[in-house]
Amino acid sequence: MNRPIYLILLLIVFYSKLSAQVDTSGILTAYQKGMNYTEAQADSISYYANFIDHAIEKVNYPKAKVLALRLHGYYYENKADYKRAIDYYLQTLDEAKKIGDIDHEINALTDLTVMYTEMKQPRKAKEVYLECVALYKQRGGDARSLVTAYINLAPLYNHLGLYDSALYFLQEGLHIGKPLEERGLEDLSNLYNNLGQTYYYLKDYDKSIVYFAGNYKHHLLKQGLNAKANLWFDVLNLADSYTQVGQLDSASKYATIALNLADELNSRGKQSDTYQILSKLAQRKGDYKKAYEYQSRWYELDTAIVNGETYKAIAELEEKYEARQRENEMLLLEGEISQQKFHTRIMLIASSSLLIVAIVAAMAFVLKRRVNQKLQATNDLVTRQNERLSELNYEKNSLISIVSHDLSTPFASIGMWTQLMQSDVSNLTIEQKKALSRIEQATAYGEKLIRHILDVEKVQTNQQKLQLENLDLRIFSESVIDTFQPAANRKNIRLHLECPEKSLYFLSDRQLLTRMVENLLSNAIKYTEQGKNVWMSVSEEKDAISIKVRDEGVGIEKEELPHLFSKYSKISSQPTNGEPSTGLGLSIVKRICEELNGKISCESSLGEGSIFTVVLKK
Repeated sequence: MNRPIYLILLLIVFYSKLSAQVDTSGILTAYQKGMNYTEAQADSISYYANFIDHAIEKVNYPKAKVLALRLHGYYYENKADYKRAIDYYLQTLDEAKKIGDIDHEINALTDLTVMYTEMKQPRKAKEVYLECVALYKQRGGDARSLVTAYINLAPLYNHLGLYDSALYFLQEGLHIGKPLEERGLEDLSNLYNNLGQTYYYLKDYDKSIVYFAGNYKHHLLKQGLNAKANLWFDVLNLADSYTQVGQLDSASKYATIALNLADELNSRGKQSDTYQILSKLAQRKGDYKKAYEYQSRWYELDTAIVNGETYKAIAELEEKYEARQRENEMLLLEGEISQQKFHTRIMLIASSSLLIVAIVAAMAFVLKRRVNQKLQATNDLVTRQNERLSELNYEKNSLISIVSHDLSTPFASIGMWTQLMQSDVSNLTIEQKKALSRIEQATAYGEKLIRHILDVEKVQTNQQKLQLENLDLRIFSESVIDTFQPAANRKNIRLHLECPEKSLYFLSDRQLLTRMVENLLSNAIKYTEQGKNVWMSVSEEKDAISIKVRDEGVGIEKEELPHLFSKYSKISSQPTNGEPSTGLGLSIVKRICEELNGKISCESSLGEGSIFTVVLKK
């Protein structure tokens, strides 16, 4: 080779490598800049995503496609177009898995968690984020990654009503993260915000205000759009907490700041949440007209962001993603089958000298293949049926979620206007007052019916891990009895508690146990006439705990007892004061009892009352 030609080739290789380095550096810079923008600068995010799309063709950098897809998703997230955002985040996850990049898999799962949370699907968000935590552990994550995981898990458990679990993860995160914060290596403001939220849900508003106020002071020192977004969270949380403790002037001050920040950020989501708090605050002040205006504005914005068509589109995207996963699995399976066929041919060639044995083996192979084909066809049919059932079940759950979202607001509006009308009844006739009372009762009954239907479906389709704790059953029972004392007083019914003198401890899920006992006591009071008695007793029986609720009520027909715990079952016995009955309460009780590894039974005679017995194994 001539020396000049050799030098030219070396220069070409050198400049090619240099160009690749520059392009790679430019892609990473564009990605970092795009991820630092917020919703007020969404067009800039799109610009950098398109820049990386064009650069992909010029440089061999496998991660470039992952970065571009995530930026596109981030752009649509800031535009509140959750359908497209989830589509891009699912593509990001798929591409990250193809190149074996665990860090970007974690990023994509975290992004999807945020989207499902925004879509008010906390169970789906929790399911996705647990995958993310598993990847953290697989990667052998450092302390900062673990703190981030705990911070992100807490809101999901809060949305599911598992506040003690959320508090546990946050305290673990604080234990690990506090030394990092003291060394200036970690900003724990998100953790403090989630602690404030958890204490708010636990109704410990004084503690929630401490954490929210601390974050507010911290973020006041910051600059930029991200700081404004953080300030909005702080003041909105402060407004809500001060409303709960009755400090309405402070609540008004922070709610006004929150609305101004939401308008500055031009964020429909933040405006929607702020109007919701303003409506609650106006209602506490007795200004029902203003409360209705704020609530209408909140509903208008909230419905525009999340609607039924979006849920349907997201379900289709998930199905497409899962279809790609199944296609990859099928390719692997076909490879294994091809390998098995190759080995079969080798065996046939090796045994060709034994003609009779070969014929018998061939016949056996044909027969076995036919059996396998029939078995495969049957398995395929079962798989398709299971997939169809899963789709129908998902559609049913989505419909229930949408119905609860859309119906709750009209019921709240009716209730609010009823309260407004009841504030001045001096000009109403007796018949008008009765009509107003009936409207209030019908509204309460409608809300209760929706909650009961949702409770049954959640128990049936979304069973979750029990949150066990060691309960003192005497203290637990006294608390439940105290809760129902006002309802009993209204009917002049005497409540009695029979419990051992010594402390009796039992490991169980407090929330589920409370719901079960409350349903039984509510029914006992509902079906007992005025002036009579209701008993609740707790006792220890070898390896089990027995809880009994006995009343002197109207009783139940013997032929109706076998169907007593069926969903939507109706019995001939009627509540003594005309109270409403959905036929769902005892169905819920039975499902909870089974989930707690227990059994429930009923003894009753018409006109002599009923005894419901729950036996829970230790």
